[in-house]
Amino acid sequence: MWFPKRSIFELILAFGIYALASVFSKGASMHGFLSWPYLFNLAGAVLSLGLYAILWQQIIKRMDISDAFMFKGLALVFVLVLSHFLFHEPIGLNNLAGAAIIVGGIALYAKS
Repeated sequence: MWFPKRSIFELILAFGIYALASVFSKGASMHGFLSWPYLFNLAGAVLSLGLYAILWQQIIKRMDISDAFMFKGLALVFVLVLSHFLFHEPIGLNNLAGAAIIVGGIALYAKS
């Protein structure tokens, strides 16, 4: 299946924003309940999910949902990378292998 460049960019952007919700959630968990940093991170998670929902609706309006949903694994890769840089979480060989399988699978499907 061949995807227009715009659609691929939109999917990557949407799932990158979706991954931000996980990062904001982790950030909220690191602060006291109802403190300002907690509320900031909670608002970031809600806004990220809202923006993702709007983008997702626009994407599936133009694409088959099965094709678009195949890219959702990228969110896991984004969370892995963001967690490493923002929270200094280690990336192990299993993480790298999993990310390679996800990206490889998307590339193979998109190429066919």
